[in-house]
Amino acid sequence: MKRGFSYLVCLLVLAELLLVLTSWLLSATMAEGVRSLISSEGVRWFFGSFSTLLSTEWLVWLLLLAMTGGCLWQSGLLHPQDGYRQGVALRAAVVLLVIYVIAVLALTAVPHAVLLSATGQLMPSPFSRALVPIVSFGALLVSAVFGYASGRFSSVSDVVDALSFGIGKSAPLFLLYILAVQLYESLRFVFF
Repeated sequence: MKRGFSYLVCLLVLAELLLVLTSWLLSATMAEGVRSLISSEGVRWFFGSFSTLLSTEWLVWLLLLAMTGGCLWQSGLLHPQDGYRQGVALRAAVVLLVIYVIAVLALTAVPHAVLLSATGQLMPSPFSRALVPIVSFGALLVSAVFGYASGRFSSVSDVVDALSFGIGKSAPLFLLYILAVQLYESLRFVFF
């Protein structure tokens, strides 16, 4: 797994370097519609827009899903065991999940609901744009309640540690995200 990931990272870095070289060669031959990444314009674009290009909703979703995965894993909800306390914790989590689903339905399913679009549609709407955060927040709540009820979490710092655990385990995905987005945006700069 680690070796495959390392190869993928190397492949993305090499593709970016190849694009830099190709853009320079094509612009030197006066190819129409091609901009060089090592020209003054290309260097200004790269450094000036780096943060802006990376700060997308995809990055926020990746971060939320990483935290959610960590909390789900550390709470024990993904691998519950037999026992009275686990059963109570599972019932509490299910009750909270039902309440959460009812609350989301109240914000979306009734006429003139808050999360519907101005025309009353579900897609596109504030709900559809916030679907990942809504699901993530629900999973975080349910897993935190399960963790507390089962004894896996004894304080707020345990929940924070679980959130951090998810980010730590997903760190390679953030590197992959940065390299892939930068390659994609570089291709757009050079050729479009």
